Amino acid sequence: MRFKKSLKPKKKVLVALSGGIDSAVSAALLLEQGYAVEAAFMKNWSSTEGLFRNECPWLDDRREALKVTAFLNIPLHTFDFEKEYQKKVMQYFFREYKAGRTPNPDVMCNKEIKFGLLYGKAMKMGFDYIATGHYAQSKANNLFRSNDEFKDQTYFIYNLKKEQLKHILFPIGHLKKAKVRTLARKLGLPNAERKESMGLCFVGKIRLDQFLFQKLKPKTGKIIDIKGNVLGSHKGTSFYTLGQRQGLGIGGKGGPYYIAKKDIKKNLLIVTENPHDKLLELKEIHLSEINWIDHPSKFPLICKGRFRHQQTLQDLIILKEKNGYLVKFKKPQFAISSGQSLVLYKGKECLGGGVII
Repeated sequence: MRFKKSLKPKKKVLVALSGGIDSAVSAALLLEQGYAVEAAFMKNWSSTEGLFRNECPWLDDRREALKVTAFLNIPLHTFDFEKEYQKKVMQYFFREYKAGRTPNPDVMCNKEIKFGLLYGKAMKMGFDYIATGHYAQSKANNLFRSNDEFKDQTYFIYNLKKEQLKHILFPIGHLKKAKVRTLARKLGLPNAERKESMGLCFVGKIRLDQFLFQKLKPKTGKIIDIKGNVLGSHKGTSFYTLGQRQGLGIGGKGGPYYIAKKDIKKNLLIVTENPHDKLLELKEIHLSEINWIDHPSKFPLICKGRFRHQQTLQDLIILKEKNGYLVKFKKPQFAISSGQSLVLYKGKECLGGGVII
């Protein structure tokens, strides 16, 4: 593999290498552009006991990362962030579910681990930039959606700061996923045919309900309709989300039924057959823990947003309140859950976001 030579002093980049093709192609492209590239592999989870002792793929991922760095002839640093991951991501994950909210561990993982710990390490080690395989773009120290709208990952990294974006590169953010796969093959990368991994951020392919059972004990309760009729039983309100209609175990009794409300104190799930029930559709929410990448100059602010990854962008208006922000949607929104992130956009620019109360 040949790379362009640069007569200018090389800028140093630490690439977060996961073992997948997105980060591998990112490293290869940066080499071609004349950067001095090194790679970082993060060990965040190593389940050796219980249900998940064989589920965590970190050893396989690291082997793939080593193959890539050997092929590209670049150093690989391995960072063990497992303790920090347990404290900052997993404890938050279980705590939120226990409280009946719907957290997003991928958002927290990017905030605390990749663009928290790893970013901090890179800056202390003298790197000019950190690079990742995210489908996102940075322009003028602001964050923009990827050219691949389906793969766009700005939803998961809305907590980035303007100061950080000066030192972050997204080498594949302007590309479509198909093009990235083609590039991996053209470059001869050893992981070019590797399948895309799915699952919890940096943990792997784990069923959510089984994962929650590790820390949250089942607590049997009643499933009732909006009139109070008992339709069945559930394992505990923490294991269900608003709008859910699969896995309720009340088939044959009408329906389909949607979870319209969770009564944590009484341990009840209230369901409805009407997806447009007023319990399920909201036009207003409150936001906390908001991060503005570029703080708006005035309010009310008219923009768009989504509270689920890949959800169609929704029209909304944001009003500033004494202790936070009030969001008013143009159209009623289905099954908004507290704990979810609402991410905000103006055109293709990601303005930031916050957590739904």
